[in-house]
Amino acid sequence: MTTKEIRRSFIDYFKNKGHKEIRNASLIPENDPSVLFTTAGMHPLVPYLLGEKHPQGKRLVNVQRCIRTADIDEVGDETHLTFFEMLGNWSLGDYFKKESIEMSYDFLINHLGIDANRLAVTVFEGDKSVVRDVETYEIWKALGIPENKIFYCGRKENWWGPAGITGPCGPDTEIFIDTLKEKCSDECGPSCSCGKYVEIWNNVFMEYNKLADGTYVVLEQKNVDTGMGLERIYFAVNNCKTVYDTEIFIDILNKIEVVSGKKYSENCKAFRIIADHIKTSVFILGDEKGVKPSNSDQGYILRRLIRRACRYLKQLDIEHYAIKEIALVVIEQYGDVYPSLINGKYLILEELEKEATSFSKTLSRGLKEFLKIIEANKTEILSGDNAFKLYDTYGFPLEITMELCREKGIAVDVEGFNERFRQHQELSRVGAQFKFKGGLADNSFETTKLHTATHLLHAALRNIFGDNVKQMGSNITHERLRFDFAFERKLTDEEIKKVEQIVNKAIEESIDVIVVDRTLEEAKQDNVIGLFESKYDDVVKIYYMGNFSKEMCGGPHVNNTSELGKFKIIKEESSSAGVRRIKAILE
Repeated sequence: MTTKEIRRSFIDYFKNKGHKEIRNASLIPENDPSVLFTTAGMHPLVPYLLGEKHPQGKRLVNVQRCIRTADIDEVGDETHLTFFEMLGNWSLGDYFKKESIEMSYDFLINHLGIDANRLAVTVFEGDKSVVRDVETYEIWKALGIPENKIFYCGRKENWWGPAGITGPCGPDTEIFIDTLKEKCSDECGPSCSCGKYVEIWNNVFMEYNKLADGTYVVLEQKNVDTGMGLERIYFAVNNCKTVYDTEIFIDILNKIEVVSGKKYSENCKAFRIIADHIKTSVFILGDEKGVKPSNSDQGYILRRLIRRACRYLKQLDIEHYAIKEIALVVIEQYGDVYPSLINGKYLILEELEKEATSFSKTLSRGLKEFLKIIEANKTEILSGDNAFKLYDTYGFPLEITMELCREKGIAVDVEGFNERFRQHQELSRVGAQFKFKGGLADNSFETTKLHTATHLLHAALRNIFGDNVKQMGSNITHERLRFDFAFERKLTDEEIKKVEQIVNKAIEESIDVIVVDRTLEEAKQDNVIGLFESKYDDVVKIYYMGNFSKEMCGGPHVNNTSELGKFKIIKEESSSAGVRRIKAILE
């Protein structure tokens, strides 16, 4: 089966089971300070998993673009990617474990043709806080999965959530394909990292609510959230050796062979990293809320990916400008599925070439400086000062320096680097902070108020500067909101004051916040704010605040603007080229 056939088969199967297909959300998450990118299909659905009513109903399905950077150092092996497409289906208080598992099994065996003998599954083993998930074990057993292929595992492997400190959470069951490799030991199982078992699908059962005191109570609304990587299921269906030996990557790898004059089979790691990182960069730049390379947030990750790809391009003696040729293959391959890549083609290529050209000027000198430092110091640890010098002078992200050091068997004083880093400037979150949590920072009243305030801020900006003001992203904690919008210049002090006055006037007028389900066409006719160039669902939620604000959103919101307090802008700055950033609080 081709990827297009698998996508369509998955959607059609669940639509026939009463699910409604929902839109593919942006890679840049809304109102979520815990992650920089959409990391799973459930990510945009958190408000509904927390109890909001979804306008499309209780059964949902889609294919979602995702980016995960936590395993970036693993990219180049047989299964890890930074960009992937996730096939997902959800039950919001409708069916639960039995129906979910039976549908997953039926789709894999009877619609994708996977040999049931190659499946293995894991189930939550229980602990002192939550009982063992015997129900799931028995469901799999009843479907014919042998007991020696059903494995009990702990929280690390088979538990999800909560998104914050408290909230919905529960056990999951993961489905693995046996690659038919030999076992690495008698204890070898799905939790082993030897590569014999590859996870293809995860069914999460949100049946508990974790309270502030650490206890768990059973939820009234139990949800199901499943996710299956398209690349991995293609790998399984077509019996490929790796996710890179598939139609998904074949054209990209062939192009790298052409521009390098070298064979993929002799340079697997470098080819895979170049292919994965350029592909991910294309999707970030081509997103409807696309960002550009910078030294903060998503822009920093984008810069890191492009520069790491450039390092491996140089390793293969490929000129940096070939990055555009490789990127074109990605755009052509995915353009019919994701039109934003075609629409943003010239911007994508321009930004890739600009960043690659900039980095290429210092890459050679930086590599020479790195070798010079290593030879001069004859040490097992690269100092934080030297790591920072490579960053500050030669533009080497810390991760590239660490990778170079690993190849030489040398450690890096990361703490020392970070200290110099903090002294130099405040940069984006890195490393462990990219761990997926999902949802808002918490589901508190403070984040709810600030979320509502972003709607008022957006409306005020459009009131002053016109409808060309476009939201480019937002980030909310319980302390402040951050709002990015398309605008070419710095706001004056007078303009900032005027924005504050307009928002505070709306708060003082005690406007009721009304939510209504509307068709997409009705929303357009009513001049509702939304990214209409994106694929929205047939029915959308619209939050009205009188005649002041009307905007598509998933919530949560306060009931009346009077609940917000006083709105105050604490900072207005540049986020990236053509994008301004406002940080504000409620007093």
